[in-house]
Amino acid sequence: MAIVIKQIDHLVMTVKNIEKTCDFYQQVLGMEVITFKGNRKALRFGDQKINLHEQGKEFEPKAAFPTPGAIDLCLIVETPIEQAENHLSRYNVPIEEGPVTRTGAVGEIQSIYIRDPDNNLIELANYH
Repeated sequence: MAIVIKQIDHLVMTVKNIEKTCDFYQQVLGMEVITFKGNRKALRFGDQKINLHEQGKEFEPKAAFPTPGAIDLCLIVETPIEQAENHLSRYNVPIEEGPVTRTGAVGEIQSIYIRDPDNNLIELANYH
């Protein structure tokens, strides 16, 4: 019998500065910053979250080589891409590429790419 995966619950992102990361994801991308297990921080959106580890202060177990700036993440957004571009410009967040057509998990998507404070590549996309 094979293992059947249902969904991603959370992932862990190693960052240089948790406060700066929380500010960016909360203000620019509208994620909710939550605190759990004492003072640990996570970014919640929908039914998922991104747990944050500060470089050099990671929790065990952890990735073999936790590194800020090593994530390439695609987020499906409800906001139309043109409106997302306008929103990002208000925060002076440059668009690295896009809008461009890409292939998402279940079909064609329209995407723009930005960088977060640790230089992670964040793709914001709408399904056609």
